[in-house]
Amino acid sequence: MINRIQLLPDHVANQIAAGEVVQRPASVVKELLENAIDAGASTITLVIKDAGKTLIQVIDNGMGMNVTDARLAFERHATSKIKAAEDLFNLHTKGFRGEALASIAAIAHVELKTKTADDDVGTQICIEGSEVSSQEVVVTPKGSTISVKNLFYNIPARRNFLKSNPVETRHIIDEFHRVALAHPDLDFTMINNGSDVFKLPGSNLRQRIVNILGTKTNEKLVPVTEETDIVKVNGFVIKPEFAKKSRGDQYFFVNNRFIKSHYLHHAVAAAFAGLVKDGSQPGYFLFLDVDPKSIDINIHPTKTEIKFDDEHAIYAMLRATIKHSLGQFNIAPIIDFTKDNGFDTPYSYSKKPPTAPTIEVDRDFNPFKTEPRQGNISFPYKREKAPVWEALYAGLKSESSLIDADTINTTHLQFESDPENGRLFDDTEADSTHGTFQLQNKYIISPIKSGLLVIHQHLAHQRVLYEELLKNITVQEAVSQQLLFPLCLSFSKKEVTALKKVKEQLEHTGFVFGNWKAEEIEVSGVPVSVLESQASEILNQLLEDLQNEVPDASFSLNDLLAKSMAKSMAVKTGVAMHKGEQEHLVHQLFACKEPSVSPDNRPVLITMDVNDFDKKFN
Repeated sequence: MINRIQLLPDHVANQIAAGEVVQRPASVVKELLENAIDAGASTITLVIKDAGKTLIQVIDNGMGMNVTDARLAFERHATSKIKAAEDLFNLHTKGFRGEALASIAAIAHVELKTKTADDDVGTQICIEGSEVSSQEVVVTPKGSTISVKNLFYNIPARRNFLKSNPVETRHIIDEFHRVALAHPDLDFTMINNGSDVFKLPGSNLRQRIVNILGTKTNEKLVPVTEETDIVKVNGFVIKPEFAKKSRGDQYFFVNNRFIKSHYLHHAVAAAFAGLVKDGSQPGYFLFLDVDPKSIDINIHPTKTEIKFDDEHAIYAMLRATIKHSLGQFNIAPIIDFTKDNGFDTPYSYSKKPPTAPTIEVDRDFNPFKTEPRQGNISFPYKREKAPVWEALYAGLKSESSLIDADTINTTHLQFESDPENGRLFDDTEADSTHGTFQLQNKYIISPIKSGLLVIHQHLAHQRVLYEELLKNITVQEAVSQQLLFPLCLSFSKKEVTALKKVKEQLEHTGFVFGNWKAEEIEVSGVPVSVLESQASEILNQLLEDLQNEVPDASFSLNDLLAKSMAKSMAVKTGVAMHKGEQEHLVHQLFACKEPSVSPDNRPVLITMDVNDFDKKFN
């Protein structure tokens, strides 16, 4: 009988392990940055080319490795972080499985240069697909430089599943931000295609957040701190008025390791309940320090999910801590029953004994006594007579006083002679019912021959604006209105870079830009249908949509831009519209190519047949 079970070759096993460890170039960046931190580096540089597909390089000044360690680092399950199974529950490092370098070397060309402080020369190792191609002595500074080239070169199917360069670059920047925020005391530098993207000097957490997200972020942060026997919480939350619709600035760190937890996020959302608008997400940068023995971080290949021993207590502690911070900094109203009332007393009066107030009363005053008429008494100044409420109507004649009796009689006879028509309203009023009216400031109702037409005003306006914007972008004939004073809008470096990629399309819609700085954009003109106050909202909404999807094709980018701007510019639900605006919107809607669906393929209008009404009364 033939044996069917066989041991897999090492290179095949490494490729299978790479499927768990390396999902995209950002996964390689995460592993290499964490290895540099575990090596005790104080300065770390990340270099990428073509979104990491061509090159990912991490340079650090850590402790380095000798010749033997450099060779063993690429073997499976080789690690210096743990020695026994018990060490898994007392981890203070990032990596511990010993599969990262072995998995990366199985699917890329890897070059390692490393040297310890005690060695005079370093070691260079080149690996291609788990096979060591060369190992030699090299002159290199203390620390390690590891270069990963041609990722997934031997697995073309995996390479084809990678997204576009902007999308993969965004994932790399996200991983870079997570590691940089977890270690604000270290120096980080990121170079993308030869240009510096981030240069973050070692500082405190608040300054690190400001260096990443922009200088305007400083005024948005509210500090959070609490220390208990179970957990130590510190960090910052973003003020409720700056909450966004997307989940962008949300970071949880447990023992300086970035994690994702819907359970803890719900605790933060509960603390912000009633302070943020519906659909908006609070931002936070929260660090939780717990006993390593009380958590299990080895439940997910990417180590972004962990298990707590007592997650209910941490939930309650986190929610109470954030609520206390929001109230302490006057972000949320609170009632503090333990407040010391002595703080309300001015310092100059704190030592004085209290004195009873004196009340002076005129006991001879009689409100019903008629004052004697005063004679010719002269006053030092001329006193004007106090105005009386009847004086507001002085000089006005009532309409009834202008109508004489003959007119009343004539009108009375005319009303009596009119024939009875049995209608509650006259003809002009009856004709007006064939127009439109608004229901709940959300729907536009219009009678039609078969019944009623119900139009969703927000989705209808989206369709109208979408087709208009898409035409302007394509034909490049948009009309702009110049601003008297240009707007200076603040964004993060990442957001400015994203807006630069769609600058040309935005100009075709009617935007006019001035100077572009690292964290500021000057807007000197906006589209005709856009108010000055809407410019910032439109660009922020566009950034959120671009963050979710960055298409490569020009048409797809134009389509995304038109959808995003139409969503921001469309009349909102709850806005009252007068009759002329309602009718104009209906006419514009039926002039569109696809009036029945919104840009997101949601129904814009429905019809209700009169037979449906008849059935309700049977």
